[in-house]
This record gives sequence, structure tokens and C-alpha cells, in this order.
Amino acid sequence: MAWTGHMGRKCFFLFPFLGFIFVVFFFCEFLIYYMVIIKCNWPHVKNTREQDSMSNLKAIFLADTHLLGEIRGHWFDKLRREWQMERSYQSALWLLQPDIIFILGDVFDEGKWSRPEAWSKDVARFQKMFRHPPQTELIVIVGNHDIGFHYDMTLYKLNRFEKIFNFTSGRLVSRKGINFVLVNSVALEGDHCNICRDSEDQLRKVSTQLNCSRMNRSHPNFQKKCQHFGEISASAPILLQHYPLYRVSDAECTGEDSATPDEKKMIFKERYDVLSKEASEKLLQLLQPRLILSGHTHSACKVVHRGNIPEISVPSFSWRNRNNPSFIMGSITADRFSLEKCFLPTEYTVVYIYTTACVLVTGYLFIYLGHFAYLKMYLTRKEKPV
Repeated sequence: MAWTGHMGRKCFFLFPFLGFIFVVFFFCEFLIYYMVIIKCNWPHVKNTREQDSMSNLKAIFLADTHLLGEIRGHWFDKLRREWQMERSYQSALWLLQPDIIFILGDVFDEGKWSRPEAWSKDVARFQKMFRHPPQTELIVIVGNHDIGFHYDMTLYKLNRFEKIFNFTSGRLVSRKGINFVLVNSVALEGDHCNICRDSEDQLRKVSTQLNCSRMNRSHPNFQKKCQHFGEISASAPILLQHYPLYRVSDAECTGEDSATPDEKKMIFKERYDVLSKEASEKLLQLLQPRLILSGHTHSACKVVHRGNIPEISVPSFSWRNRNNPSFIMGSITADRFSLEKCFLPTEYTVVYIYTTACVLVTGYLFIYLGHFAYLKMYLTRKEKPV
């Protein structure tokens, strides 16, 4: 009977211990994403007419997920980072219910090297992580890690990306009267390679289509230039691509998720870190966008180009690239937009919680083991014959 009571006391100490571990794990690996993202709210579009508010498009923009592949991806690194991204993405979908989501390139880390078998596995993991309900649309834009830098880009790698994600450079997407232009910025090298030439030709067609949308149907050139284009809104487009337009560096970028002081000192290399001056000017001239969103640098930045056109560099969505990932929430109408950033749980926060929990668990174990040893000694003495 004494030993039965002893086992009961042992379970009494053990159950709170296991319960505490479960609660900490559940909070850090599941609940924390909801608790952080629920604080994010869709921005309000100012001076919007009532009929325009009905056509308000709720869009999420994220970039640089860099799903690890078979070459550089350690199994635990894959497991940890992909779980973080999946939980953040799924929590955001459930809480925010966006109409459309754009991923601005570098979906994969090793797309430029992947063998067909590895590519298929990486795609399957992506589709599981970034699954979405039918009412939400997902559009993915190509980045240099998906098909390689210009010197490493091939038609085979581009075609397999386009086949999975239905991506075409220079594709015009219209939703609720809002025009988005998707660009393969890796192909804007300006050296007239086959892929580059096709991409530039497609951009010129999109430019013509956008110009036609602004043209009066009675204009003499309308029937000649525009009759074979589908009808779209006259709304100025939003340009989406992986590379940022040309800028010297990130020195002028501000915010808690901008580049580090050392990174801001680095001068950007054209056609590698940013687009060339020529390609940037050509895009601005051809498309006349009202807003540009890009990725690639892994850090946040806002730049205003000529014509007062803002460009937002979206930080990496992966904790492997930064401690405080985030995504952009946009409320967009045909003539206005408002953007807001939604930060995800920081790596430091999760590490701090786990570290604190370990200290508490260690202290609890010392108390438990000490109590257990004392109780065992007490019972042993009590059972000895006098």
C-alpha cells in the first residue's frame, strides 16, 4: 500500500510536467502564429466611393520562400523552416481570407540545379505547404533561384516552372478591374537571348494592350491596333517581379526589417542585385505602373521612382533568411491602393520561450527527483523491522 501511494505521488508530479511541455510546444509551434497574425488588419483605402469599395481586392504579397532542396537542405533545417512558413501561411489564410496571393519569386532555393526527381519532390512540398481554398487565388512569379541567373537560365528550366505555375513573362492579370503585370525579371538582360527577346516582345504586347484600354474606341488607330485584344480596365497596372528596379544600394531604406547597416553600405550590381538602368527605364516607359512590388534582397525598402511611382521591396518570408519575416497586405481598387505590413513571430521570441521553459522544466525535475529520492528513503526506513 505504501508503494502504491508512492506511485500515485510520482504520477502527481509527472502529469503537470508532461502537460507543461505539451502547452509550450503547442503554443510555439501552432498557437503563436494565430496570436501574432490576428493583430494584422486590412488597410483602408481612403476616399473610396461606395461602388469602388465593393470592388476592393484584398491581396497578400510575399517573397523568397527558398524551399530547400536535396543539395543544401539539411533535413532538420527543411523541417523547421517549412513548418514555420506553412503555419504562418495557413494561419494568415484562415484569419485574413485574402482574395489573391502573389509570391514574388525564389520559391525554391535549388530550382536552378534540381534534377527532375528532386524538382518533383520540391513542387509537391510547396503544394502541400501553400495549399489554399478555391475562393483564394495563388499566383507565383519566377525568380533567379527558380530557373538560374541569366547565364544559367535555360528554356527547359523556364518551361517546367511555367508548366507548374502557369507563369508567362509579361502576363497581364486583371481582377476586379485591377491590372497586374507579371514579369520574368531574370530575362531582362538586354542581350537579345531567345528567352529575353520573347519576354520583351510579350511586354510590348502588354504595353499596347494597356494603351488600348485608355484609348477612345472612336480613335482612328483603335481598330488597327486594338481590335484583337480583350477588353480590360483602363486602370494603371501594378508591376510584380522578382528583381527590384535599379537603385544604387539600400542606404536610404528604413524600418526594422530593412537591411543591416553593413548591408546598406554595399553597392548593388546591375543585372545581379537589381535590374539594369536600361531595363528599369524600359519597364517604366512601357508599362507606366502605379505601383511596383519586388523581392530578391530579403529586406524591406521603399523607393520612389520618376513620376512618383513607389516600389516596395518585400522581405523574405523565410526565417532562414531573417529573424523577423513578414508579408504585405494590400487593399486595392482600380485607381487607389493602401498597403500594410504584417510581421510574423520572430525567431528570438520562440527561442526565448523554449529557453525559459527548459529552465523551468530543469528546476521542476530537480525538485521532483529530490522529492522522489527523499520519499523513497523515508519509505525504506519505515519498512525496516525494528
